[in-house]
Amino acid sequence: MGIHRCNSATIVTFAGRPFPPELLFAVQLASMTENSKHTLLIVDDEPDLLAELKPLLERSGYTVFTAANGAQALTAVAQHAPDLIILDMLMPQLDGRSVLRRLRQDDNWTPVILLTQVNAASERVLSLQEGADDYLNKPFDPLELLARVQAILRRTSRATAVALKQFPQLTSGNLQLNRQTRQVTLNDQSIELTSRAFDLLAYLMSHPQEVITRDHLLDEIWGWAYAVSTRAVDMRVAEIRKALRDNANMPQFIETVVGQGYRFLPTVQGV
Repeated sequence: MGIHRCNSATIVTFAGRPFPPELLFAVQLASMTENSKHTLLIVDDEPDLLAELKPLLERSGYTVFTAANGAQALTAVAQHAPDLIILDMLMPQLDGRSVLRRLRQDDNWTPVILLTQVNAASERVLSLQEGADDYLNKPFDPLELLARVQAILRRTSRATAVALKQFPQLTSGNLQLNRQTRQVTLNDQSIELTSRAFDLLAYLMSHPQEVITRDHLLDEIWGWAYAVSTRAVDMRVAEIRKALRDNANMPQFIETVVGQGYRFLPTVQGV
C-alpha cells in the first residue's frame, strides 16, 4: 500500500492501483471495533505483497507479524500465537500446504486463509479438506481479504463464547469464577462482589478479548425491564476493578474501550 500526493490530494494505492474510498472507510471503521486485540500472521515470499498488506491490516486495528517462508511461519506461530494466519501456498523451504498440515497435526487449529495463484476447484477442495478455513485467489481485492478476516474472527469469537458458557467454572491465570457457588477468587483469596457485579464479570469472562458495548451489557445483565442507564454498568465495572485491584489506566483484566464499552483482556479457560 502506497501513499501519494497529487494536487494536494492524498491517493492511497494497493498493488499499484488506487485504493477505493469505500475501502478506506471500511478500514477506518474496523479500527474502531474489536480488531485491536487480534493478532495476524501473514506468510508470503513476495516482499511487495507483505509491504502492502501489513500496513493495510494494521490500519484496520490488527497487530500484524510477517514471515517470508514456511519455516519462519512455524517459528512465528510458536512465538506470537496469532489469532489468524494468512498463508501463501507456493513458498520456498516449506510450502503453505505443508505448514497447514504441520499445524493441524500438532493440534493447532488457528484459522488459516490460504492464498494461491492456482484457480482450480480441486485445489480449493483439497486445501479445505486439509484444514484451511478459507481460500483466496491471487490477485485479490484487499477489501475482500479484510472482510474474510473479520468474518472468520467473528465466528471464532462467538464459538469461544458458546463453549465457555457451558463450563461451571472459568479461570484466567490466578482468577477463578465459579457459576454454581457464585464465588470469585484471586490468588486463592475470596473476592466479594454484589450479584450484578458477579454476573457482569461472568459475562465478560465468557467473551474474552471481545468488545462488549454498555447497551449490550445492560440488556444481558439487567434486562430492559429495569429503568437504569448505562451508568449502572460503569458502576459495577468500577466495583469489579476495586475488588480485583485492577488499574483502569493499566488494566490487567477489564479494559475500557473509549466510546464503545468494555473488554476482558486475558484468555479464559473453562473447567
